[in-house]
Amino acid sequence: MTVYRTRAGLRHRFRDVLNFYYPDCLDTAVGGYVAQLDERDGHVYDARTKHLVATARGVHNFSLGVLTDGPHWCDYAAEHGLRFLSTVHWDDERAGYDWLLDGRTPTDRTRYCYGHAFVLLAAARALQAGLPGARAELERAFGVLEEGFWEPDHGLYADRASPDWDLASYRGQNANMHTCEALIAAYEATGADRYLERAVTVADRFTRDVTAATDGLLWEHFTETWEPDRSYNADSPRHRFRPPGYQPGHHAEWAKLLALLATHRPEDWLLERAHDLFETAVDLGWDDEYGGLYYTVTADGEPIVPDKYGWVHAEAIGASALLCRADRETDRDSPAPLEWYDRLWAYASEHLINPRYGNWYERLARDHDRDGPNHGPAVEPGYHPLTNCWLGLRALEADGRSSFGPRAAER
Repeated sequence: MTVYRTRAGLRHRFRDVLNFYYPDCLDTAVGGYVAQLDERDGHVYDARTKHLVATARGVHNFSLGVLTDGPHWCDYAAEHGLRFLSTVHWDDERAGYDWLLDGRTPTDRTRYCYGHAFVLLAAARALQAGLPGARAELERAFGVLEEGFWEPDHGLYADRASPDWDLASYRGQNANMHTCEALIAAYEATGADRYLERAVTVADRFTRDVTAATDGLLWEHFTETWEPDRSYNADSPRHRFRPPGYQPGHHAEWAKLLALLATHRPEDWLLERAHDLFETAVDLGWDDEYGGLYYTVTADGEPIVPDKYGWVHAEAIGASALLCRADRETDRDSPAPLEWYDRLWAYASEHLINPRYGNWYERLARDHDRDGPNHGPAVEPGYHPLTNCWLGLRALEADGRSSFGPRAAER
């Protein structure tokens, strides 16, 4: 799919996703967003539920729209969501951000590190986009992460707490990965070294130290002392958010983050580990019969849940784009990232992208059947495809190029 090697192709796909959500996602009565849009035709199936992650992702998405000189309404849409995030989701009495709301009324005040990481990410992108109040929100979100979740003895973040900040014993990969992502964004928005230092610490600790217990593969679930908990959800292999097994998508996502860190901290291990994790993602995860990346696999690549998720492929696209750029800058002779970039886009275009509206489907069966509308309060409002199209655009701009692949003189 050479069209997605170009800025024009990436911008077209980026705008399609934004246009799918705007203006129906703006809740002008209650505030914030109506994120629950049916992925087939865009109708609203739940106008009441406000999910912390969906709100934060909406702010992030429209802020990226501002940063890419997108539609004129992106600025207003991002500020609209940031105002709701910083006032209604925020619990001033106990500190922290409420997880679920019915309109403006909290229904679940559990403190999730994952949710707070997305607030930090949203505030960072909003600050880059020049939104008023974004810097204060960034600093507040980081303060809660540090005070409520950071565990200096382990160099990683705890996963969740009660509204009164009693930590649960569960520790998880996903919360740390997205906190690392948010810390990189906070550094890019502010230039403050403390965010970059913390991001490198988390990345190093998780992708090199913790994974030594699983032969370099990324396990998802851990005990309080960061030992792999292999029994966690073993009886629920299709758990939507915390399944057992290895996730090729998270190997690709960490590869992307390490490649991003390498642009700010030129340490050899970052790109070496990024390539290793990306190769693991496609080697273990690619379905040779039907195409696409499995959701979860065993350590030898046997599928546990063979479904194909949109976010997995978007993350692998972003990782391959950044590795293409890194390989060119370091004169690494490897055509694999560009080949995978094209293959992943071809798969997504054929199976995962709604041909009518341009949004991405959440999940397909292994053979690409769709068994339902994928409804629920914890939605994915375009964050993964928008993020990774944007990273592809950044990779091209940083290299002063209009497309991936060799320059004309080198062909």
